[in-house]
Amino acid sequence: MAISKIKISFPCDVERVWQIVTSLEDCAWRSDLDRIEVLDEKRFVEYTKDGYATTFTTTVKEPLKRWEFDMENDNMAGHWTGIFSNEGDQTVIEFTEEVTAKKVWMKPFVKTYLKKQQTTYVADLEKALPKR
Repeated sequence: MAISKIKISFPCDVERVWQIVTSLEDCAWRSDLDRIEVLDEKRFVEYTKDGYATTFTTTVKEPLKRWEFDMENDNMAGHWTGIFSNEGDQTVIEFTEEVTAKKVWMKPFVKTYLKKQQTTYVADLEKALPKR
């Protein structure tokens, strides 16, 4: 299993960060996604620009504090945890992904892939947040 964590702060309120990150209706800010399909109140599918699907099942959702889900596609299975907090006038996010590759040949590349995905996600989120 590969584990990747990223922690960063943004100069805006936690409500705005939470709204953007947890919205399943608007993924236009994500440079890696084409669309999100909501299956029910706990499950959704993200489709990359290439049409590759990953299914997510929400396991914990504490508004403005914590969002967790299991994720799975043909190549991997894992768990994502997002922690949201205020520190002064900053919102701090800490995202942790734990992923197991389903294909043996992919195992050496999983950690690097996760880091790249997290870096892209945070860069996209930073662009989507209002500027002060």
